[in-house]
Amino acid sequence: MDSIDKKILQQLQSNGEQSVSEIADICGLSKSACWRRIQKLEELGVIKERTVLLNARALGLKLTVYISIRTNQHNTEWATRFKEITDGLENILEVHRMSGDLDYLIKAVVRDMQDYDHLYQRLIRADLYDVSASFVMEELKVTTHLPLDS
Repeated sequence: MDSIDKKILQQLQSNGEQSVSEIADICGLSKSACWRRIQKLEELGVIKERTVLLNARALGLKLTVYISIRTNQHNTEWATRFKEITDGLENILEVHRMSGDLDYLIKAVVRDMQDYDHLYQRLIRADLYDVSASFVMEELKVTTHLPLDS
């Protein structure tokens, strides 16, 4: 990946609605050369997907919660069931298997405490050992932009 690819990626991260022509102009490329580079970045998996970011609060999802999970089940069958359950819960945005004291860390968005309780009741069907939740009080930084200069 060269500096032009990074410039294209920076433009796409900043404004995904830019046309290929606009990106090409900014990067000093022809439209077709820019398009080929974007296609190549998609084929390589550097560009994972193109999507729209929605405002959770505007959709009534006012609480962001991080759910810490510990389990005493460390087998393939349990992990498969846990994944099936979390995949089926649309309020869950991210699920990470962790090192250290936690086994899993989940990020979810909910309307209110009642909505969280509903999510919790469905989540514990996975036979969990310990579940604790931390609710976000203030977002100091939220970004989807990845560093390209590192």
